[in-house]
Amino acid sequence: MDARINPPQLQPARHGSEPGLVAASVYAGGRRVKEIAVEEAGEWARRPGHVVWIGLFEPSPDLLARVQSQLGLHDLAIEDAGKAHQHPKIEQYGDALFIVARTAQRIDGRIAFGETHLFVGTGYVVSVRHGASISYATVRQHCESCPIPLANGADYILYAILDFIVDNYLPVLEALNAEVEEIEDGVFAQPAGQLDVHRLHLLRRELLRLRNAVVPLIEVCRRLEHAEVMPIDPAMQPLFRDVTDHVLRLREGIDGLREVLAFAFEARLMTGQAEQTEITRRLAAWAAILAVPTAIAGIYGMNFEHMPELKWQYGYFLILGVVALTCGWLYWRFRTNGWI
Repeated sequence: MDARINPPQLQPARHGSEPGLVAASVYAGGRRVKEIAVEEAGEWARRPGHVVWIGLFEPSPDLLARVQSQLGLHDLAIEDAGKAHQHPKIEQYGDALFIVARTAQRIDGRIAFGETHLFVGTGYVVSVRHGASISYATVRQHCESCPIPLANGADYILYAILDFIVDNYLPVLEALNAEVEEIEDGVFAQPAGQLDVHRLHLLRRELLRLRNAVVPLIEVCRRLEHAEVMPIDPAMQPLFRDVTDHVLRLREGIDGLREVLAFAFEARLMTGQAEQTEITRRLAAWAAILAVPTAIAGIYGMNFEHMPELKWQYGYFLILGVVALTCGWLYWRFRTNGWI
């Protein structure tokens, strides 16, 4: 089941008055039982057939410690979850998983990256968001509207969150694709000097950062898809194959855009070189034409008494005629050869 939803909200809703806690609910049989306090999470998670789903946004160390004490989360995973700038990965601590995924969204024409840290174990899912990240309230609402798959518990919640993260890369990639197409159309439609090389560089850098966020998720999803990650129910593993396919298509799209930008950059350089060559040829042609009167004027400007046609009555007009004919002939030849 695919939950491709792009909600408009960017800021998390607060759960009660506690900063950092977005939501905490317990589910059984695919339906929400009630909202709970953090101090109740451990008791509910240990009940058979129940799953606790806690959402945190940039939590304080104290809040993380309270969640850890309730659910028995590993110290190393808690240390990673307390700070951003983690590389996307999946780690297994006993019968629990710790997953790091990068999130992305367009803000003011630039890509803003955030992180989501996921703790998944028997009877619980904890999501910890940092930085630019769309709230998972929509994911929660979607899961609650589909009680049959939600009855699979933590595995389905994990799938829904990862699928949501991957699907939200798509609007970012589409926006970049529109910019790349605009640049590609402008490579030959405008002079090379007007094509913003700085913009090309920024787009290539953003595509590289997006690729670095997307590609590691392939390994994460493949490990979830196969039996090497034991806590995942085998019946749920095909869902992660669907997420893997989405990530692979995103990678192909990113690589394709990077190739187009590389072509645009090379085409821009070639166009610029061609324009410079054309300008050089024009200057050389006019320099050759102007060299004729310059040379003749220089010769007759010398102070020698005995020079041909120096005192001839029609010498001045003859020289002007020679200059005009020679320059006209040169102009015609250069014009014919496309130099002017």
